[in-house]
Amino acid sequence: MTEQERQVELDYETYKSLLDLWAKENPIKTTKLQVLLAVNALLVSTVNISGGLHPEQWYVYLAGATFSFIWMFSIGRTSLFQDVWQIKIAEVQRRHPGDPRFAILDTAAAQQRARPLLRAFGAISSKWYLLFSPLVFALVWLGVLILSLTR
Repeated sequence: MTEQERQVELDYETYKSLLDLWAKENPIKTTKLQVLLAVNALLVSTVNISGGLHPEQWYVYLAGATFSFIWMFSIGRTSLFQDVWQIKIAEVQRRHPGDPRFAILDTAAAQQRARPLLRAFGAISSKWYLLFSPLVFALVWLGVLILSLTR
């Protein structure tokens, strides 16, 4: 095996490891979003069961905002590392432009052949709704906190 062939094999092993790291971030982000939704649903249920907005429950509203901000940063960190892995994958791929083993994430052509409805619904990267969902929840909880205290 030549030095160049050894380097290609080393790059391929690196590529597979990075691809594995990148893929492992998806279930982490999904789980974090599900917990965010569940906790917010519980908090909303608690507010409803207790009879609606009351200033005495300021701590519930503050907790909703705090938890949502924490999830925003937590999901953001997970998304950051997924982006880092993707950048590193692209760097390795650029060293081997003609080798299909390094092109697993090149999906643009296949996406164009996908059904239009799936392309429309799948056009927004999960990063955006994963990051903005907790931000929206946090801002809503802060709004509820302010509203309940100024009534």
